[in-house]
Amino acid sequence: MRTYLAAGVAALVFAVTSAVHAQVEGGSVSVVVTPEPPMLMQALNQNGPTNMIAGNIYESLLRFNEALEPQPSLAQSWEISEDGKVYTFKLQEGVTWHDGEPFSADDVVFSLDVFLREVHPRWRPIVNNQVETIEKVDDNTVRLTLKQPFGPLLLAMETASAPIVPEHIYEGTDYASNPMNNTPIGTGPFKFEEWNRGSYVHLVKNEDYWMDGRPYLDEIYWRFIPDAAARAVAYETGEVDVLTGGAVDIFDVPRLSELDNSCVTSKGWEMFAPHAWITINHRNGILGNQQFRQGLMHAIDREFGRDVVWNGFGELPTGPISSKTRFYDADVPTYEYDPEKARELIEASGYDGEPIEFLALPYGETWTRWAEAIRQNFADVGVDLQIVTTDVPGWTQRTSEWNFDMTFNFLYQLGDPAIGVARSYISSNIIKGSPFANVGGYSNEEADKLFAAAASTPSDEERQELYSQLQALLAEDLPVLWLLELDYPTIHRCNIKNLVTTAIGVNDGFRDAWKE
Repeated sequence: MRTYLAAGVAALVFAVTSAVHAQVEGGSVSVVVTPEPPMLMQALNQNGPTNMIAGNIYESLLRFNEALEPQPSLAQSWEISEDGKVYTFKLQEGVTWHDGEPFSADDVVFSLDVFLREVHPRWRPIVNNQVETIEKVDDNTVRLTLKQPFGPLLLAMETASAPIVPEHIYEGTDYASNPMNNTPIGTGPFKFEEWNRGSYVHLVKNEDYWMDGRPYLDEIYWRFIPDAAARAVAYETGEVDVLTGGAVDIFDVPRLSELDNSCVTSKGWEMFAPHAWITINHRNGILGNQQFRQGLMHAIDREFGRDVVWNGFGELPTGPISSKTRFYDADVPTYEYDPEKARELIEASGYDGEPIEFLALPYGETWTRWAEAIRQNFADVGVDLQIVTTDVPGWTQRTSEWNFDMTFNFLYQLGDPAIGVARSYISSNIIKGSPFANVGGYSNEEADKLFAAAASTPSDEERQELYSQLQALLAEDLPVLWLLELDYPTIHRCNIKNLVTTAIGVNDGFRDAWKE
C-alpha cells in the first residue's frame, strides 16, 4: 500500500504563507469572463465560463500543481494498493456545505457513483469502464476499487472533472430541473451570493471554509461585458482587475500587458491544454464521408488561423492528442493547406454543392472571424458553408442534441488521453445532453479497442505504443478537423497575488489569491 500524506506538506506551506501574509486579508476583485455561462451547477455544465466561476464554489477530492502532481483538497490523504486497483481517500474533517449541512463520505459516494455517472461526459466513461465499486468506509473515508489498474484515475479528481455535490440537495430529484441549480451550494472557498443576469455573478467569502485563514479575499465579481473592445477599456480604466483567458481580442493582449501594474501569464492551463477543432456531425449526409472530410482539412488555411486570427498564440495540432501533453506522436498523416488537393478529394467524395450549416461558437469576436475565414476557405474549393449564430445556451442545447452540421469546439486534454481525449471519439460516449461528449457520432470499433486498451495498460511504454496507433488511425479518419492548440494568456493587476498557482489557473485560484 502506497500512502500519500500530501496534506502534511500543504499544512506546512499554509502555515508559512499565513505567517507572511496574515495581514493581507479582505478586498474585492472584479474579473471579466466571457461569455456569460448558461448555469453555475458545475456537474451539469462544462462550459469554460461555468468552470471558471464554479471552480471556486465547488471542490473535488484533489487539486493539481502545474506539474500535474496531486495536492489535497477535500481529500487530505490517499492510499493506493500495490496492485494499483484500490484507492482509499481520507477526507478532510469539519467540512460543511455552504448551507451549513455537514459534508461526509456519503456526499462523495453519491457524487461519484450516482450523480456524475448519469450526467458527466468525462466521469461517465471512467466510472463505467474502470470502476468496480465506490463505497463508504466511514464518515471520513471513501474507497474506490477498480476493475483493472487505471493510472490516470487521480487526474480525474480535479474540480471540473469530478465536482463533489451535496447529496442532501440532489438525491432523488430531477437533477437538471432542481431549483437549487440556480443558487449553487458547494464546499469551496467562495459562496454564491447573487447572479444579476447580463451583468455579473457575485461570490462572497466562505467564512466557515475548512482551511483556516482562507480565502483572503472578501468577494469576487465576475463581470459579463458583451463587447471585446469594452472589456479591454474596462481593464484599461481600472474598472476590472482580471481578464481571464479569451476575455479580450487576442490583438489587445500585447498592448494591455504593457500597462502599468499589469501582469500577464500563460500558466494555469497545464491541466487543460485546450484543443480547438471543427466538430463534424457524421450522421448528416456527405459529412460521414472520409474523403470529403480530408478535402475540407486541406482547404483550411490553419496557419492563417493561427498567425492572423489568433495573432500567433498557439500551435498547429497533428491529431487528437496535444503536443503539450503525454503520449503525443507527430508521426501521423498531415494536411497542408492545398486547395487543389482539397478540390480533388471533395469532387471524388460525391459532394454535389448542397449547403452545409456551420453553428458559430458564441465565445467572442475571434471565433466569429475564424468562422468567416473558414467559410471563405471552403468557398474557394466549392463548398457552400452557411454560418448560423446563437447564444451560449442555444449553442449548448443544439450541440448537445446533435442539431448541427458543423460547429467549433475546444476541449480540454485534462492531463491524460484516457480522461480528456477518449470521450470525444469512443462510441460508448455517443450520448445526448452534453456538448463535450462524442456529439459528432463518430464510431470506429478499432479506435474503441485501442482507447480501452491504452486506458487499462499500466506500462507507459505500452500506452505510448497504443496511443501512437490511435493517433495515426484518427489522423487518417478525421473524425473532427483539428485546428489549433490554444494559448490563453491571463492578464491581471500585478497587485493581485497568487492568482495562478495550480494547473487550472483562475478556475480554482481564488482560494489562495490576495490583494496587495
